[in-house]
Amino acid sequence: MILGAALFLMVINVTAFLAFVYDKACAVRGHRRVPESNLLMLAFVGGSLGAVSAQQMVRHKTRKEPFRSYLFAIVALHVCALSFLVVLGPEAAWNLASELVDPGR
Repeated sequence: MILGAALFLMVINVTAFLAFVYDKACAVRGHRRVPESNLLMLAFVGGSLGAVSAQQMVRHKTRKEPFRSYLFAIVALHVCALSFLVVLGPEAAWNLASELVDPGR
């Protein structure tokens, strides 16, 4: 399970990074862009590290509001979730999440 999660995070972060770089290239050339909602969704599902890395490396959407604030909120959410996992441990966090999804189990 840990290996699968690590593989997923690696793939989603590379995908988010490449999507930001591609969108920047499209912006420079005046081509059709990647919708902001798609970029934010890639960050939300686990690609926040790749999204922020690309944002800073290629200087893309660093001043655009509210996009910048949404991305920051996603990063903050991920930091809180990771902190939660570290403090509780993966098994306790999984049990708590399962209880929240299906309270009567």
